Amino acid sequence: AYQYDEGDDAPAAAAAPESTEGLSMREKLALRLKATKALRGEARKANADEVVEEDRRSKLPKNFESKKRRAEWELESEEKKKQVEAEGGDYQRVKAMNVTVEEQDSRRSKARNPDTGFADYQQAQFRQYQRLTKDIKPDLAAYKASVEKWGDDFSANSLNYAAHAETTREGVDRMVEDLKAQIDKRAKFSRRRAFHADSDIDYINDRNMRFNQKAERFYGKYTQEIKESLERGTAV
Repeated sequence: AYQYDEGDDAPAAAAAPESTEGLSMREKLALRLKATKALRGEARKANADEVVEEDRRSKLPKNFESKKRRAEWELESEEKKKQVEAEGGDYQRVKAMNVTVEEQDSRRSKARNPDTGFADYQQAQFRQYQRLTKDIKPDLAAYKASVEKWGDDFSANSLNYAAHAETTREGVDRMVEDLKAQIDKRAKFSRRRAFHADSDIDYINDRNMRFNQKAERFYGKYTQEIKESLERGTAV
């Protein structure tokens, strides 16, 4: 009788001979079984590797792949820039020559930063962060001086981060002006809600109108037939 051993998980090509002539039916079946088990071993190993890879990806940040592609693109652009400058050329000119009209139009539309509406709190917070930081011009000289002075304590990964921060009068004034601008913008904001003059008046005040709208959104499809029957006067 055929007995399974550890060699059964070898590749299928090695498990089966090139020819089975002269072998009995029992030996042929044993070879086929061995090849099948070898394929099973390969599939088991591939599944295990995929599970490990999926677990690794699940532990990464959500935007890890996009940040990785961005870093690779920046590194490639920096290498091209060095190469063009070494040849005495203008990198911006060379870069513009490789941009199509469609890409340029797409960049212009993205530069406008259109508000696509609320998606989730993470995106809303990120858009707010972009609005608040796009006009900030960091003082790189002061930053380098602080790094040289405080060393690892000035790193964001340190528990003593910001313990040695020196607040300047200019920084306080800039923060106050920014907060005032946010307050003024928030005070002038007015959201105009759509009003349809031909819609049915089934509310007594704004609060009741919003409640009815929510009820219609969730239960309207279940009560549509009853409404139509009431309007026709044929309700039972």
